[in-house]
Amino acid sequence: MFADRVLSGMRPTGGLHLGHYHGVLKNWVEMQQEFQCLFFVADWHALTTHYDTPQIIEQSVWDMVVDWLAAGVDPARATLFIQSRVPEHAELHLLLSMITPLGWLERVPTYKDQQEKLSEKDLSTYGFLGYPLLQSADILIYRATQVPVGEDQVPHIEFTREIARRFNHIYGREPGFEEKAEAAVKKLGSKKAKLYSELRTRYLERGDDEALQSAKSLLDEQQSLSMGNRERLFGYLEGGGKMILSEPQAMLTAASKMPGLDGQKMSKSYNNTIGLREDEASVTRKIRTMPTDPARVRRTDAGNPDKCPVWQLHQVYSNADTKEWVQKGCRSAGIGCIECKQPVIQAVLDEQKPMRERAQQYLDDPTLVRNIISDGCEKARKLAAETMRDVREAMGLSYS
Repeated sequence: MFADRVLSGMRPTGGLHLGHYHGVLKNWVEMQQEFQCLFFVADWHALTTHYDTPQIIEQSVWDMVVDWLAAGVDPARATLFIQSRVPEHAELHLLLSMITPLGWLERVPTYKDQQEKLSEKDLSTYGFLGYPLLQSADILIYRATQVPVGEDQVPHIEFTREIARRFNHIYGREPGFEEKAEAAVKKLGSKKAKLYSELRTRYLERGDDEALQSAKSLLDEQQSLSMGNRERLFGYLEGGGKMILSEPQAMLTAASKMPGLDGQKMSKSYNNTIGLREDEASVTRKIRTMPTDPARVRRTDAGNPDKCPVWQLHQVYSNADTKEWVQKGCRSAGIGCIECKQPVIQAVLDEQKPMRERAQQYLDDPTLVRNIISDGCEKARKLAAETMRDVREAMGLSYS
């Protein structure tokens, strides 16, 4: 069993391209070997900005899952599901909205950024204002310990941690908490109970973060503890109440280095993308017609790779020998632009070939994809139901 649980999602707002592969999917494929991973289609999140064009979302959901499978995401190792098929996300979002200060939502950096970037859309909706809280509910409902994000998304994870802290502070004060926590300490066995108490004292008296992490690791290893006692001991450790919602950590991932066909970042909005499973003829044509160094008007003119978008693709796809060949050949006019593009064309096609092959079985039999998602939704709902049981109980909603 993995100690760490990773959660990550993607909005279905159109076909995936190689920028998505290099920026997100490659990381997912690596993570599934090491962690318990949950990857979800964020269809409700897509509605926060595409509420007026839902047909885009519907068309994209299944295509995107096929793209994930094509990229090497393995349903035997990771749980794949659709957000809207797990209604517990919405329930937790609603309950968390009762305690979330409005100012916290307005302070999220991407709120104003997105409004400016998407100024042609009317985003003065509650759904758009509240989407960081829905994102928090997505994470907290699975008690995810790690959330892979780029630098710009770190404030969202910090916001989620603050929400979890606030929830635990308001609802974690069960009657007789300290007595119950002390009784739970004894259940660790005399040796571990003594170590837990020493580490807790070091953290509370001296703010020793290393002691806090050691105590958390100690608790993670205790398989025989009940869920209630585990939550009490985590909360008691930090001097608070029962820890109902756990605080996730941001897992920083490198920004995608994938340039588009024009040298800018690969993005649908720039119309400079290569689709994840685009056919060979189209990929070849797109790269062959890429702009190059404007100084190379004729084949005999020397060029500068640093001013050429094709060189940026060599940075991603070519080995040291090929890069040296490009640098020398371009600067001396020893090679032409079409020659220079050929290794990139071949490398992109080689990367895409196994993806097209993996995708084919799902394109031939779409029920395979439906079954994978159905199984994933069932697993996700079981985990979500456990959290919601504890949340309802803490908020006084478990009466019958």
